[in-house]
Amino acid sequence: MFDPQSPDRFNEGKATSTFRGVGQPDLQAGVAAIRETLHTLPSRPGVYRMQDERGDVLYVGKARALKNRVNNYVQVERLSKRLQRMVAQTRSMTIVTTNSEAEALLLEAQFIKRFRPPYNVLLRDDKSFPFILLREDHAFPRIQKHRGARKIKGRYYGPFASGGAVNQTLNALQKLFLLRSCTDSFFNNRSRPCLLYQIKRCSAPCVGRISETAYAELVGDAQDFLAGKSTKVQHKLGIAMQAASDAMDFEMAAVYRDRLKALTFIQGSQAINAEGLGDADIFALASKAGSICIQAFFIRGGQNWGHRSFFPVHTADVPEDEVLTNFMAQFYEEVPAPRLILADRPPMQGALLTEALSERVGSKVRIEVPQRGDRMKLIEQAQRNAVEALDRRLAETTTQGKILRDMADLFGLDGPPERIETYDNSHIQGAHALGAMVVAGPEGFRKNAYRKFNIKRAETAPGDDFAMMREVLERRFVRAQKDDPDRNKGDWPDLVLIDGGRGQLNAVRGVLEEMGIEDVALVGVAKGPDRNAGREVFHLSDGRELTLPVNDPVLFYLQRLRDEAHRFAIGAHRTKRSKAITTSSLDDVPGIGPARKKALLMHFGTARAVKDAGLTDLLRTPGVSKAVAQTVYDYFHG
Repeated sequence: MFDPQSPDRFNEGKATSTFRGVGQPDLQAGVAAIRETLHTLPSRPGVYRMQDERGDVLYVGKARALKNRVNNYVQVERLSKRLQRMVAQTRSMTIVTTNSEAEALLLEAQFIKRFRPPYNVLLRDDKSFPFILLREDHAFPRIQKHRGARKIKGRYYGPFASGGAVNQTLNALQKLFLLRSCTDSFFNNRSRPCLLYQIKRCSAPCVGRISETAYAELVGDAQDFLAGKSTKVQHKLGIAMQAASDAMDFEMAAVYRDRLKALTFIQGSQAINAEGLGDADIFALASKAGSICIQAFFIRGGQNWGHRSFFPVHTADVPEDEVLTNFMAQFYEEVPAPRLILADRPPMQGALLTEALSERVGSKVRIEVPQRGDRMKLIEQAQRNAVEALDRRLAETTTQGKILRDMADLFGLDGPPERIETYDNSHIQGAHALGAMVVAGPEGFRKNAYRKFNIKRAETAPGDDFAMMREVLERRFVRAQKDDPDRNKGDWPDLVLIDGGRGQLNAVRGVLEEMGIEDVALVGVAKGPDRNAGREVFHLSDGRELTLPVNDPVLFYLQRLRDEAHRFAIGAHRTKRSKAITTSSLDDVPGIGPARKKALLMHFGTARAVKDAGLTDLLRTPGVSKAVAQTVYDYFHG
């Protein structure tokens, strides 16, 4: 299987061309840079990256023969306007050679995900897909939701379209198979069953209510079900319920009845009929008004595990079959491809894509375009969903665009803001203080750009909202000046909203002025009289104060931004506070593990009492040796 990290699979080199005195992008300079690279290119498969004068990646492409493919870019008259703009910005190229075109396709998708070039079709989705993980690193395996790298030993089932789809399935699986969902730490410290056992969603292996053999049988049933063998599980539960009923054990028969109900619920909650399909993904594409939606259905074990709409960007002037190929290559960069992929149209270079995906997963992958039968019905359903999702998106975009234009007029911005940052603080009498930043744009909230700032400067007095806001904004823009001094990466805000009145606004403005930043629009959002929603006052940097009618769409949108910042700040604060509750000063004492920490707390009651205790008192603690007592005493009194 192709390993993009292996140095033996490809060779990388960089060819550069420097042009002095070039201000605006220059087409001739771009062509010259590409021609210079052409002299060193081999006629073999590989990937090329086009870069601007700062070294930022403009475009990533793959080729069966690098020299022939790159040569097309110097024939400017044959290029579209979009590609001519790209060539005009190009000042250097990086070349990576591979052993095959399939490897080049995989590497291209990896680079696009990493660099997110502005001239490539991009799959913009900031959330990883959730899986169900059935762990194999414990005598009593745990079932849980999992996101991210699949490093834990166990079986992964997915992807699911959303966290909600996973949670719904997990709840039903717990009722059906009674598998534990608790952490190993929680499991090892139980002396009696937890609430999940009482509500018949766990078999309580932690306290021996089920044997290891019987639990292993439940695990096997769960694996059969998740692999698509639900009929086998249903038959087995039916026999067990009948046997319990015949033995007059009506309580156990009721347990089996409830488990059968859970199984029926999962089977009945399928939005589409995918019986007999096994593992498959279904894709359908819809386009309108220059926008594209790709609808995806995830079928695993003949069960529908949800669907999701994707809206790739940078698709102008790109053929739809090419968009579909780029989408699939990037989509399966993170998600393992199933054996079967159904699409409503053939992707461009479908045979190459199939070869690349098969190489990635290590087994044969097929891409089919159904023409009749049940599979065609699935494609038609995916197409309807794609059209409906795109219509909703366009309607929302139209409305959102008008709101942003009206907001620009209200606050005197140069144009509709592309990036809006909203800030809020959260603390309780100065304790566990932090600041929060949420980001929004024309497409909605950008949750992958949210940030939280732990208030940590000694000069920031606890509870001083003005000082906290100064610290947060200074740290934010110091990083912005360092990472993007030219402001061409899209990470600088067009509008900054501050949850607060004139005081908070002046504090932030002073910080930015000290940093030489005077062109970022600042607005303070203050609650109105009696803190009533709908009577907010908006404070502008020039001293003006604005209010809006209670039914104004711009007001509703600004309230949403403010409330989202407040929600994020409160959530982060609660997490920080909860974490602090479970820690103590004993955690920092060297050589003190959980057992000795517990012994000290059981003897003295609190960490404060341990800290104040004398050496003689510490020596009286059961389970604490003289050396440990001395270590604790020296740590607090040395």
